Amino acid sequence: MKPTRFETAIAIIDKKNAEDPNSYQVSGLEYPKELLYSQRMTRKLMQFEPNASKAIQIAARAQHICRWQIARNEYPMDRVGYLKWREELKKMHATITGEILVKVGFDEQFVDRVQKIILKKLIKKNEESQLLEDVICLVFLDYYFDEFAAKHSDEKIIDILKKTWVKMSDKGHEAALKIAFSDKSLALVKQAIS
Repeated sequence: MKPTRFETAIAIIDKKNAEDPNSYQVSGLEYPKELLYSQRMTRKLMQFEPNASKAIQIAARAQHICRWQIARNEYPMDRVGYLKWREELKKMHATITGEILVKVGFDEQFVDRVQKIILKKLIKKNEESQLLEDVICLVFLDYYFDEFAAKHSDEKIIDILKKTWVKMSDKGHEAALKIAFSDKSLALVKQAIS
């Protein structure tokens, strides 16, 4: 049986993310960093929203596509530089994903919808953009938070948690509070949201 356009798009996204020169270790195994991240995004999305549309599934999988191509140190190492870097990344992720979707035969309307989700347009007003934001936050909290928290001061972590919390929906908050945090991380989360 011939793979569907959706399956082909996911396979191409995975192939591109598998080219990541950066690796991430889990249980002693090395994974291309963005490939692992994209698979975690899909897993978390399907746990959080089992009826997620094909558009949001593609957006979640491609949310960091080829991220290593624009290095953080190409921008000033301050908040403004960070935000500019993130904005450029979003545009690149949306462009690459759009090109893949056109190549596998999706129509312009579908491509535009996926790109808008990746660009996170109108987060609080667009349901799919909000869903992507919730999943991004949940993946960060579930898979990367402990490691991140160990590298920064509690003050900085609490500030980041507050900013993360504001971006999430009520349903996202509920899911976040079910994550099996370490005692220290849970204490930081509680401090941030109190």
